Amino acid sequence: MEHRTTRIPRNLTFSVFVLFCIALTLGCGEKSRESKADATNAPAINSASGANQEIDNIAEQFVKLALAIGQHDKAFVDAYHGPEEWQEKAKQEKKSLIQLSLDAKGLINAIDGMDEPDSARSKILKRQLVAAATRIEMAQNTFYPFNEETRLLYDAVAPEYDTAHFDAVIEQIGTLLPGEGSIAQRVDAFRDSLAIPEDKLQAVFDAAIKECRARTLAHYDLPEGESFRLEFVKDKPWSGYNWYQGDYESLIQVNTDFPIIIDRAIDLGCHEGYPGHHTWNVLLERDVLKKNGWIEYSVYPLFSPLSITAEGSANYGIELAFPDAEKSMFERNVLFPIAGLDPAKAETLAQVNKLRAKLSHARNHIARAYLDEKISREEAIFMSMKYNLMSRARAEQSLAFIETYRGYVINYNLGRDLIGDFIDHSVANGEDRWSAFEHILRTPTSASDIKQKISQTSKN
Repeated sequence: MEHRTTRIPRNLTFSVFVLFCIALTLGCGEKSRESKADATNAPAINSASGANQEIDNIAEQFVKLALAIGQHDKAFVDAYHGPEEWQEKAKQEKKSLIQLSLDAKGLINAIDGMDEPDSARSKILKRQLVAAATRIEMAQNTFYPFNEETRLLYDAVAPEYDTAHFDAVIEQIGTLLPGEGSIAQRVDAFRDSLAIPEDKLQAVFDAAIKECRARTLAHYDLPEGESFRLEFVKDKPWSGYNWYQGDYESLIQVNTDFPIIIDRAIDLGCHEGYPGHHTWNVLLERDVLKKNGWIEYSVYPLFSPLSITAEGSANYGIELAFPDAEKSMFERNVLFPIAGLDPAKAETLAQVNKLRAKLSHARNHIARAYLDEKISREEAIFMSMKYNLMSRARAEQSLAFIETYRGYVINYNLGRDLIGDFIDHSVANGEDRWSAFEHILRTPTSASDIKQKISQTSKN
């Protein structure tokens, strides 16, 4: 596919006409209507004058901008639980991409012109707007190299790895599963032998999620009535997804295109639920949207700097809830019997998975090379089979995810590494691991913020 390369200018300047339109829009606003939440739980949008009113107005326009982008980019709005009339208006107006680009740049300019542009809230909101502006440009066929795309969208750039690093890990895995065929084939066959029978899926996931929730509630006080419902689906490019509904409710979907391996029950229960995406969304809604009245958190754009925290915390949450050998023990003692699988394989599975975790950045390596058009689609599939240790069919699904969500893949592994580093530094400074994790969940943050916090704790 042919691409054209453009860049968003560092210093944005706009015509008097555009600035007048932006100012007029910010000044008028719209009378918001409570959606879903009752009067006592609805977000209390600040009505103070000065800097607070200024940022509140920009935040409201950001929400409306995100909804408008969603009319062109169906994956952009991952969750929305704000005023319904804003969503309806976005559908009716369906602004052009050119107009949305002007709107986004105007809001960036408005933040830069604020009296207090360097507040924590302003900084993350500006990064959100930069990501939105970038995604608009991409919708108009602007091409960004992989690293530049992830920097603009997610405030992060994944490290480079030599494939020799991955080759060494794969050789170690091979010693755990001797036999004929490639190491990838042996790993795939071993894992397939631990697939949950279809008629046991519900029972296994119910037990796994119940334990994930219990371990999370032992540390966090979640709102009364928070809940989710679980669905098994097919024909998706992902293995699991949390669709946050608002009012502390989630829809969690698990893809059954391929047999689900026993270790995925805890992984998805933690990642999508507790203390992962569901918990993160619940705390943001309660403590940031409703308590602070920060209306920008009524929408979650998937392609945004918040995603490094969203996916990173969801992945780290697995080892937080099940540290050391506790995950393997629970699987062996509880989930294997429910699924009717051989518990004797639990230890080997844990050892293989510990090494497979060291291959997580291989996906970034493959995505970067493929999206930057340095390797063909067939080469990307082959590399996915080799370095992600999977069958061709699973490799094709993995590549379909990359084709759909592009650089989003860095949020899983790089995000987990950043969250893990932050937690480790916090613990080294005397903080409880769960408390440090809660701080991340309740504080809107991006990769730059996490790195800064790590640097600050390192100096203490």
